[in-house]
Amino acid sequence: MVASAYTPQDEDKAIWVYLEHDADQLEDVSKELLGKGRQMADELGWKLAGLLIGHQVEPLVEQAFSYRVDQVWMVEHVLLKDFSIEGFTQAAYQALLQAKPSVFLLGATPNARDLAGRLAVRLRTGLNADCTDLRMVAENGVLVSEVSGFGGGVLALIQMAEHRPQMATVRPGVFPLPEPVAGFVGECITVGVNLQPGDIHTQILERQVGEGMDLSRAEVLVAGGRGVEGDFAMLFELARLLKGEVGATRPPVDEGHIERERQVGQTGVVCSPKIAICCGISGAFHFVVGIEKADMVIAINTDPQAPIFDYADYCIVGDVHQVLPALIAELRRSMEVVHA
Repeated sequence: MVASAYTPQDEDKAIWVYLEHDADQLEDVSKELLGKGRQMADELGWKLAGLLIGHQVEPLVEQAFSYRVDQVWMVEHVLLKDFSIEGFTQAAYQALLQAKPSVFLLGATPNARDLAGRLAVRLRTGLNADCTDLRMVAENGVLVSEVSGFGGGVLALIQMAEHRPQMATVRPGVFPLPEPVAGFVGECITVGVNLQPGDIHTQILERQVGEGMDLSRAEVLVAGGRGVEGDFAMLFELARLLKGEVGATRPPVDEGHIERERQVGQTGVVCSPKIAICCGISGAFHFVVGIEKADMVIAINTDPQAPIFDYADYCIVGDVHQVLPALIAELRRSMEVVHA
């Protein structure tokens, strides 16, 4: 087995989180990882650090400190103004080799996934991708990453005993968003990076930001499966009345009934709503992992033996095409009474 760039004997007892950002805000997934990282670091008596890469990103340091980060390792360079895989990989690689942290966590976003893979190759270490949970073993400082596969048929607990850093990516919404703490101040460490214009092989000519929904932050989720038979109009109406969002299982997405951005589950978005209304969904594990953190689950299915009922707080055995119109009509009547 190939040795990693540094070993457990060389490591610094610290948990690092990649601080992904857009404009003047840290991404929510980075904040979620800081919350989980703080918990694990406190259990071990370790440091929690954030890796901040970009140009003129110093204002984000204070924001990172508000999530109780002991250190922010900042890599500033004009060529890092926009994300490029070449520039950010080089910056992160140099920072990690300088500090040698035991653990490095990243959000499973398009850019961070790309960055994580490149870094794992350069550092000759492993990468646990799309984890659903993380924990540290206090006795030996080993990260245990929980990863599900084969539609939930396999739940793997993966460890890297001898390779460092121990790397993992986690999807947005898996961990709760922590509350910021005013007045917490850590240490900011500036890292120099050897970067030349010729090192960057991509150039951003134009940037367009589309408007979309964030299912991971929806307080009410109305999700439809194969049993909806493509009729998502009634789900959108119910979601509108409840000020929620609409999600779906994979079959309706694959069939083109709804956009892929609304797919919930192992291969989609992980949500933590207050209420999840599951309509015509059988309840396979690869969907359930997307709503298992919901405060309340209401399931509607014609099959009384549907697996989704094992996860639901309230079970309605019935045809979603009859139940939802009746529920929508009752909600409209209630609203008319309130506004009368």
